[in-house]
Amino acid sequence: MLLKKLKDLLGKQGTATSEVEHRALELACAALMFEVARADFAVEAIEQETVTTQLTEQFSLSPDEVSTITEAAVEQADAATCLFEFTRSLNELASVQQKRNLLAMMWRVAMADNALSQYEEHVIRKVADLLYLPHSDFIAAKQSAM
Repeated sequence: MLLKKLKDLLGKQGTATSEVEHRALELACAALMFEVARADFAVEAIEQETVTTQLTEQFSLSPDEVSTITEAAVEQADAATCLFEFTRSLNELASVQQKRNLLAMMWRVAMADNALSQYEEHVIRKVADLLYLPHSDFIAAKQSAM
């Protein structure tokens, strides 16, 4: 479902499968980072900047690509009824190391405003569980983000 929506978003008929899968991975990561940013009911500008920075660094995206991905991620996050839609895509497409990197990125977003809320931590813990990552990876990602 997410892959189909991404294909429609990109509007490219001859797009290679690996490129579409890579964009789906970027979109899922962005959406989950936005879920963390708004978990405490207030999305700070520094959190939005952190999402942009994380996407740029992790996926080597241009400013235009980041803008396209973040807009689509916000729409997807708004329309989603649960986190499973995004974690399912990640479980299909991402390596264990990519999943660990996502947790670290989510922690950086949560800590960007220097105020970690229990709701932000809950979202990250839930995502770690849905990605089938052990608690040790959850803790290691938190420590690396600090």
